[in-house]
Amino acid sequence: MASQTDAPPTTEIQGTLARRFAATRRLSLDLVATLSDADASAQSMPDASPAKWHLAHTTWFLETFILRDHVADYRLHDARYPYLFNSYYDAEGPRHARPQRGLLTRPSLDEICIWRAHVDTAVQTALPDLPPAAQALIELGIEHEQQHQELLLTDIKHLFAQNPIGPAAWEKTGIACEVAPFSAMKWIAGAVGVVAVGRDGDGFAFDCEGPRHDALLAPHALASRPVSNGEWQQFIADGGYHTPSLWLSDGWAWVQGESIDAPAYWDGDRQFTLSGWQAIDPAAPVTHISFFEADAFASWAGARLPTEFEWEAAAATLDPAAGQQLDAAGPVQPAASADDTGLQQMFGSVWEWTGSAYRPYPGFRAAPGAVGEYNGKFMSGQFVLRGGSCATPRGHLRASYRNFFYPHQRWQFTGVRLAKDL
Repeated sequence: MASQTDAPPTTEIQGTLARRFAATRRLSLDLVATLSDADASAQSMPDASPAKWHLAHTTWFLETFILRDHVADYRLHDARYPYLFNSYYDAEGPRHARPQRGLLTRPSLDEICIWRAHVDTAVQTALPDLPPAAQALIELGIEHEQQHQELLLTDIKHLFAQNPIGPAAWEKTGIACEVAPFSAMKWIAGAVGVVAVGRDGDGFAFDCEGPRHDALLAPHALASRPVSNGEWQQFIADGGYHTPSLWLSDGWAWVQGESIDAPAYWDGDRQFTLSGWQAIDPAAPVTHISFFEADAFASWAGARLPTEFEWEAAAATLDPAAGQQLDAAGPVQPAASADDTGLQQMFGSVWEWTGSAYRPYPGFRAAPGAVGEYNGKFMSGQFVLRGGSCATPRGHLRASYRNFFYPHQRWQFTGVRLAKDL
């Protein structure tokens, strides 16, 4: 959660918060503008959720933790909705089963949008009189919705990929996925010794990003850019998916059990994108790979995955708003960088798997109440990813940001940057 203060926010801060809130809520609607009610209601797998559900859940979050809890006499728009659109907050009571979200054909997309408008108006009206703790929850609600905007895009992509006609959410344009010249991978030495990592308390951060603490880094180097599609094609051609010595035991069992022989959405020399089927760009970062695949590729390349602290130390002086990130609804697919100097594409393009388990930092304590379930309860069996992707809303990232997924999952825009010991 964001750090909180007892001092009331100034009118200027309130105005900025109101504008960010409105812009975030509008972008979510823009992302579903091309979808039919059927598109927005379908669920392609248990890990994914219908687009309509994302719109509803983010609205439930605001209505529950801000309006219900902090606005006197507020009445829920529909008393049935909390059961339908609570995600995993046990403190909020029972909820509809996640794998069955696609069965919620009602309420309709239009009804969800009416609810959103009602909640948006109520939040904006209440904002000037809300206590600091509630205004901090609006900030959390914005960041929460930005996470769901990325999930919404990846879930739509997974859904459309199941359709034999390969529909496009947006037609490809020349601006969306410009092909850049291929740049050679270089090795850049990283920081050595004791470094401070984690959020330092200045500005918003999720609770799992702190407390700030010291980490010890051995001599190492990071690759100058993420691994490319072309390099992954070499891995495939060299039998990477058929060489058990490259794989962790669980990874090899996953490859065998799921008949994995390429990144998700690949079919020969083409890949499925939010603009339908497109030719694979060899220079673009490879994406939709699992932790297992990233680790096996690193072994094949004679390298390893970076630790999350090696990654953070390298990114600490870079601009988190730079790089290919989500600015508006439209075609989304990682593209190669035209820059071939220094560390490239640390932010945006693809989430980068690290070799670090998603566990609490020293001194971590979950916040009290239901919002304390946001991150801490998931610190088991998952690995940390850093840097964001082309589907991450710009302004959402920072060097201390920790994303996390299970090692077999790959429907997100996940890629890999190599590291090696020096």
